[in-house]
Amino acid sequence: MSPIRSTTIAALASVVLAGTLTGCQFGTADATASPIVIAADLELSGAAAPIGKAYQRALKLKVDQLNSSGALNGRRIELDVKDNRSDASESLRNIGDFSSDSQVSAIIMGGCNECAIGAVRTINEKKIPTIALATSSSVANPVADRRYVFKLGPNAADSASALAAELRRKNVRKVALLYSADDYGREGLAALQRELDKASIKLPNKAAVKVTDTDVSQQVQSLASRKSDALVIWTPPEQAALAATAAKQAHFTGSLYFDAGAAGDLFLGESAQATERATLIFTQTMAIDDVIATTPAKASRRQWFQDYTARFGGYNGASSFAADAVQLIVDAQTRAGGPADKVNRDGIRDVLETSQLDGLSGPIRMTPDNHSGLMPQALTTLVARNGRWRLAG
Repeated sequence: MSPIRSTTIAALASVVLAGTLTGCQFGTADATASPIVIAADLELSGAAAPIGKAYQRALKLKVDQLNSSGALNGRRIELDVKDNRSDASESLRNIGDFSSDSQVSAIIMGGCNECAIGAVRTINEKKIPTIALATSSSVANPVADRRYVFKLGPNAADSASALAAELRRKNVRKVALLYSADDYGREGLAALQRELDKASIKLPNKAAVKVTDTDVSQQVQSLASRKSDALVIWTPPEQAALAATAAKQAHFTGSLYFDAGAAGDLFLGESAQATERATLIFTQTMAIDDVIATTPAKASRRQWFQDYTARFGGYNGASSFAADAVQLIVDAQTRAGGPADKVNRDGIRDVLETSQLDGLSGPIRMTPDNHSGLMPQALTTLVARNGRWRLAG
């Protein structure tokens, strides 16, 4: 990259950051005001630890950026992170502790669907705004029963629609599906079946795997033996990599397709050969270095990608959702008003419910009828080339 282009991108990103903060009317906040405390319930150990740690890194980076931006008028953001050990019971205890702390403005929950759904009652009773990074639509629906719960991340229906469109474009006629035996996987099965029916694509072969399975070779071998044109993998990232390797070992000759929930690290590591030329439906941020920064939003996403990779030596696709959750909460805290030394949780909830953000993940729109804010337009098609994800085309 030329020095001129790099400088331009950095300058644009600075404008985006400043615009986001000042546009939310931080006004004349007192430097002695209490900090904005954001709690995080994450999977830092147990089966889902890789994604939980990616979220933790993203939260820390985003908070550091906002604190050093100079746009908070001396006020600081503090993170209070607890490990839920990938266990819904432990997560619920964490939520109880956070909600009882009057200094906590809002909670960010990690990727555990069971954790988020299991905490809904406590979140509503304690009236603490919560943004979950889990994938299942049940996290945020029905909205009437989840007034204080919001969701960031791809929705199954949007991912299925994008997958079906790509399969149709590639003239695929027969598909096999490997999906996780959880809420998101079953939701994906139903959504994908609907979209494939519309496209006149057959789905005769499918198999489920438990989210805790560390060997999926038997299911993949069974699917591979039935001569489908493509294998769609609708599982968490670690299982998706295992499935791709198993498909190669089974000499599967069709194409591999991954739903958005399978997105993990930018660099594919040991699964690079098995995933070469595979297709992934995900947000543009995963391969934003392929994009020319023609808008402030794209410049901001590109700067985020560069900052994350510079600090951590790699990139995880889900990191942008965690960063956007921080931004939404900080914006809502500011717009909610009230005394600087007292948290206005109801005000934060009300603001979150009508939030609009051209975020690092893409366009985000919350409404009173829709608490799952990532817009379908945020999803694009990526292709694995030379051990990493690239924009298709």
